[in-house]
Amino acid sequence: MIRTIQIDGFKSIVSQTLELGRVNCFIGANGVGKSNVLEAIGVLSAAANGKVDDESLLRRGVRPGMPRLYKTSFESASVPVHIGLSAQSDDDASYRVSLLNPLENPEPAWSFKTERLIAGQDEIVSDGVRNKRNLTPTTGLAALKLVEVDSASPAAALMNRLQNFAIYSPNTPTLRAMVSDPQSRNPLGLSGGRLAEGFAEFRKTLLDQDDDLRDSVFELVDWVADIQTTSSAGSLLSPSVARTKEVLKFTDRFMRKSRNTLTAYDASEGALYVLFSAILCLSPHAPKMLAIDNLDQALNPRLVERLTAKLADWLARDATDRQLLFTVHNPAVLDGLDLTNPETRLFAVERNSEGHTVVRCIKLSPELLQIHASYPLSRLWLMGNLGAMPNV
Repeated sequence: MIRTIQIDGFKSIVSQTLELGRVNCFIGANGVGKSNVLEAIGVLSAAANGKVDDESLLRRGVRPGMPRLYKTSFESASVPVHIGLSAQSDDDASYRVSLLNPLENPEPAWSFKTERLIAGQDEIVSDGVRNKRNLTPTTGLAALKLVEVDSASPAAALMNRLQNFAIYSPNTPTLRAMVSDPQSRNPLGLSGGRLAEGFAEFRKTLLDQDDDLRDSVFELVDWVADIQTTSSAGSLLSPSVARTKEVLKFTDRFMRKSRNTLTAYDASEGALYVLFSAILCLSPHAPKMLAIDNLDQALNPRLVERLTAKLADWLARDATDRQLLFTVHNPAVLDGLDLTNPETRLFAVERNSEGHTVVRCIKLSPELLQIHASYPLSRLWLMGNLGAMPNV
């Protein structure tokens, strides 16, 4: 897994180091830079793939913008010449890059200033190599060198994890298949597209082979007796409703059997968000490292607490070493986190007195544990004991 992320000079982040686990939850007020943390990793992902431009960023869920919006710009500090990003894995591989993104006369693609890929004592790409070769400034060398690297190498594993990273931001119309997903991927699009197709594969390859796993997903939607997909939804959907080839079919256990079937268009949106999260955490086709911006949207507090409690087990299933980063605003999420598990991390994101984004890992100190004995984490957050609250 990727253990350390370093971010320098990106948007509101002057310089921050993140020590990641398997489950990584980011809390904080609106506008403090939670999404900026995810997008910095998205830029690093594009660099690891050899190209940083609007298309490669959109593909990873990073909002494209003008060059001046990507660099830190504070009254108290000068604008940095480049943006620095790096990642280090738990098996001693690291990738570091600095990217030039000129404010004046910007080019379509960012330029690589320095780049370094290391596995243990083996330096696969060094900082000075770019200066010694006639390389296109906008092309990453590490991505090209991977063809010469053993696929079992820690460096190859690190780069593969970075290259496939994506930020998912689901929305209800796309989950319902009412609108198309601008960034379609396998198993799911970044906005929630392909939910029916993704679930069909998910059910066939995983849920139908493991009753306990199926129960752990379905029990989060208490009104459901079964969930299937169908390609014949003529009697279930109005002719005026847009539809895809595959359609989700929910069986409501409380309704009469003659009319107890609902599609994603009519079903509770909470059920759609639950399926979306489960597929990303469990599907072998999902990225090994991924982010969900606003995991808690559209979910009841009790439901999002129970969903959060399942994430660690889902991600660890079959030892896939999958990592999830997610942002939330609902305090109930915290009650689903087991902070005694070293692979579960809770990060408070705040702005300091100069406006810089500061990320702090919240650990259960003896003092906090004493208060936690009387109050749940959700209450501690609301009471201000964890920080990461708006100054309003």
